[in-house]
Amino acid sequence: MSNGSVPQTKVAVYCGASPGNDPRHLAMARELAHAMAKRNIALVYGGGTIGIMGEVARTLVSLSGPSSVHGIIPEPLVRYERDLSKTNGAPDAKIPSLPAEQVFGRTTVVPDMHTRKKLMAQEVFEGGPGSGFIALSGGYGTMEEIFETATWNQLGIHNKGMCLLNVDGFYDGIVEWIRKSSESGFISGANKDILATAEDAEGALNALLGYKVSVDTLKLEWGTL
Repeated sequence: MSNGSVPQTKVAVYCGASPGNDPRHLAMARELAHAMAKRNIALVYGGGTIGIMGEVARTLVSLSGPSSVHGIIPEPLVRYERDLSKTNGAPDAKIPSLPAEQVFGRTTVVPDMHTRKKLMAQEVFEGGPGSGFIALSGGYGTMEEIFETATWNQLGIHNKGMCLLNVDGFYDGIVEWIRKSSESGFISGANKDILATAEDAEGALNALLGYKVSVDTLKLEWGTL
């Protein structure tokens, strides 16, 4: 908790376990961590220690301490989203299931992808004002996560903000697809803005803080994700 009874703001960051080929992607991860630290925002992320994923977690812990970060990772992905140098290159060697908390914050290992996404979302749903979801650069997994979260919003499962942090036009193609899908009658005019966009970290956090739920989202009753 922070500010008495008001829950701390929590942001789930979806992003790649790769650093990408352009240093601007890692730089934006650090920029986002600095902006979150300035606002006392906690991070919920996929629990990896490499790529953009590891960069945003490591940076925020260095600024705000281990309690500011919670990583949630499926057990089968531990080998692929962790630093394999800890095995000294041995392909069958085991690496510790949990990374150093003083470097990457608290980590929870779960059995599958659905549990990961559910727990990440629940932390955000319970967070204070400005809580939401941000997509840094990434691949198929990142897109699947942010679009599923957007679908949950459209179905009335949650009312938290979502934002594509568009590093040097990385998400321009997705923004154009949303526009075209809306023009073609597959996304309503109001729902085309379910996913906000921003060019910098401060803009992304502001988009979550000022997020307005679309008037076209379904007002359904859901017992669970």
